[in-house]
Amino acid sequence: MKRGHYNGPMLRIVLDTNVVLDLFHWANVDAVPIMAALEAGRITCLADQRTLDELQRVLTYPQLKLTPAMIAERWQRYCRWVQVVADGEAPPLPRCKDRDDQKFLELAARSQADLLVSKDKALLKLRGRTTLGFRIVKPEAACALIA
Repeated sequence: MKRGHYNGPMLRIVLDTNVVLDLFHWANVDAVPIMAALEAGRITCLADQRTLDELQRVLTYPQLKLTPAMIAERWQRYCRWVQVVADGEAPPLPRCKDRDDQKFLELAARSQADLLVSKDKALLKLRGRTTLGFRIVKPEAACALIA
């Protein structure tokens, strides 16, 4: 994939849970271009059952102060935009220091994603250290690629 703006086929991306929250809960300004690209059909957001389970669990965390109606609304909005990938065997991958984040690597590899978008330090440390079929990028870098 070229550096800079992406003008090729629709990008297939995996968003870690924190980036999903930035988009669908916090409405983080940094994530607005990702949301706009998703709504415009310029990117495909990929998930699997394990990443969906994590999001459902995180949406109930007390620190988010979400009512059951708010949880349902955020869940429904996200599910409207996500393409669910069947579970399966991932190719050999590096081990992420944070075991909870390994599922995002596996999903990106199994789904032939172009990008894994994350703010997680353990995932970001894997950038450039090994050959993956996808790039691990921060939200800002993803925004630059899809703008």
